[in-house]
Amino acid sequence: MAFFTHHVCRGLSSSAVRNVAIKHLTVIGGGQMGAGIAQVAASTGHSVTLVDTNGEILKKAVKGIEGNLKRVAKKKFSDKPESGEEFIQKALQNVSTSTDAAAVVQGSDLVVEAIVENLKVKQDIFSGLDKLAPAHTIFASNTSSLSITDIASSTSRLDRFAGLHFFNPVPVMKLVEVIGTSATSQETLDCLLNFSKVLGKTPVSCKDTPGFIVNRLLLPYIIEAIRMYERGHGSKEDIDIAMKLGCGYPMGPLELADYVGLDTMKFIMDYWSAANPENPSFAQSESLNKLVAEGFYKYK
Repeated sequence: MAFFTHHVCRGLSSSAVRNVAIKHLTVIGGGQMGAGIAQVAASTGHSVTLVDTNGEILKKAVKGIEGNLKRVAKKKFSDKPESGEEFIQKALQNVSTSTDAAAVVQGSDLVVEAIVENLKVKQDIFSGLDKLAPAHTIFASNTSSLSITDIASSTSRLDRFAGLHFFNPVPVMKLVEVIGTSATSQETLDCLLNFSKVLGKTPVSCKDTPGFIVNRLLLPYIIEAIRMYERGHGSKEDIDIAMKLGCGYPMGPLELADYVGLDTMKFIMDYWSAANPENPSFAQSESLNKLVAEGFYKYK
């Protein structure tokens, strides 16, 4: 029996006052994050449609999901290979793909967007889908940096719009940030918190503040490490060693910056800086801008 049947979300809006279980999930974006979300949802008994405009990306995504499921089954059912194969097949049967978001969203209980970090693109997608999705359907963005309020403003379902921020790689990372705006209903938040738990994740709630919880703390920490290096207060190596051995972190901040991606960090900090110019934590870093402009960086 699918796990979702016991997790019912009640009264999502005045126009859709009825019991709603998240049975069918539409994931917009067939990249690594979207495929990861689809895999986890399919593995827990949900019907998932993975949507992308590029059919080749969808084929690659499904192939990746199958490979990941095989690895999970090998570990989880090491002494029961037949059960492992059954697990794989059931999960794969729960996954379908489409290049037509408008068609599939009409049967969705939840739409999760996991595409490029571009506000206008996200707004355009949700604006179009808002006219087609049923009244009870919840919209959620997997953005790690953009304002949920700004994204939701393109729709008429402000009470049924929230952030649902998974971490990469989705099948491995346990945390999910559930982000509510000032208009998000408590019923919507409770529904997404329950849904996250059904997926086997540990959800945390937070307000729609820049970076939510994790990135709001993580990126300024990394940027301050870069500024320390710029000021000559420590070498790259010593800054990283200090944080690894002094705080028990698996990576130092400068090594972590390279892992996250300097271009990604710059994009996020530029957005935060423009939106919050008075906040010194979001100030520009000359070194970061220079390295991104040069088009390469290799941590050593």
